[in-house]
Amino acid sequence: MENQEFTPAPQPVKYAGFWLRFVAILIDGIIISFVESVIIIFFMLIMFVISASHYSFNSISNYPFNEECFSDYFNQSIIMGLFMVIGLMFLGAFLITIKWLYYALMESSKHQATIGKLALGLKVTDMNGQRISFARATGRYFGKIISGMILLIGYIMAGFTEKKQALHDIMANCLVVKR
Repeated sequence: MENQEFTPAPQPVKYAGFWLRFVAILIDGIIISFVESVIIIFFMLIMFVISASHYSFNSISNYPFNEECFSDYFNQSIIMGLFMVIGLMFLGAFLITIKWLYYALMESSKHQATIGKLALGLKVTDMNGQRISFARATGRYFGKIISGMILLIGYIMAGFTEKKQALHDIMANCLVVKR
């Protein structure tokens, strides 16, 4: 008898199904919603302080309330409104950036998963089972927009494809597998 080395057979890949992924999305959604709520409340407090200082009782009670006074007050109100609209635009962009960075950084990290996926024992890999790059995780994240735009059919595909891939997984050449 010859001395042969024993190499174990590769373990079959266990793809994460639709419902596991759905629960992971719910967990991540709760986490992201909490963070976004804290940021929105902070933003609203800042806007309240700014607008309260603008619309103080001193500026309203300046009598006589003539046409010139009204014109100045009206112009200041327009400027405040524009300031708030611009502030809301920046807030929206900031919240989108936070969500993108959460998914892309977590899925391209050594953990290969968001907190929701970690909690359920899932990870995101490329087609060879390797860790994905930040660029691929970014593409996967923005692919989720397309998955959602078509009546969530892109997400539902995970329940019907051979490798349990959603549309954004197919677009980014990724898999979500059990650890």
